[in-house]
Amino acid sequence: MRKIVVTEFLSLDGVAEAPDTFITDWDDVVDASIPRAIATQDAVILGRQSYTEWAQFWPSSQIEPFATFINGVAKHVATATPLDRDWANTTVIDGGLVEFVRDLKRQRGGDIGVHGSISVAQALLAADVVDELRLVIAPCVVGQGRRLLDGLPSLRLAPTRSETSPTGYLLVDYRVVR
Repeated sequence: MRKIVVTEFLSLDGVAEAPDTFITDWDDVVDASIPRAIATQDAVILGRQSYTEWAQFWPSSQIEPFATFINGVAKHVATATPLDRDWANTTVIDGGLVEFVRDLKRQRGGDIGVHGSISVAQALLAADVVDELRLVIAPCVVGQGRRLLDGLPSLRLAPTRSETSPTGYLLVDYRVVR
């Protein structure tokens, strides 16, 4: 069975919203985490807001290897409204998000990534369909903004990898314990 892997950039106080405002000291260790995060993924689930923002930026981006990955990978968008922008390999999820993801997990293929898309990550965590969390935690407290883990039921996590970057980012991977 395929795995659902949520990758998020967070502040120390758990804020996931607008990570470009607090991820400011990108270093080689953080940079090396990107190819590792996407290496096994052949599908991505995005929320409507992330899709709209990313469809404007990534098709013309030269930021590698993520640009090649996200532009070529199968993208499934959770939205109730038609998409206002075309982006290669994109489909709108027909029906409920959780049911769609459970069905996708049963199909053949690689891992399924959730990048950004706070509401999608929260819905899938709450429904107990996420298998792994990969977090990059910035050494700062933002104080306000949407937090990834707010409103979720209790989750047990087992660390599978951790590393501190030279500029103080904590990179932690967890397996969801069932």
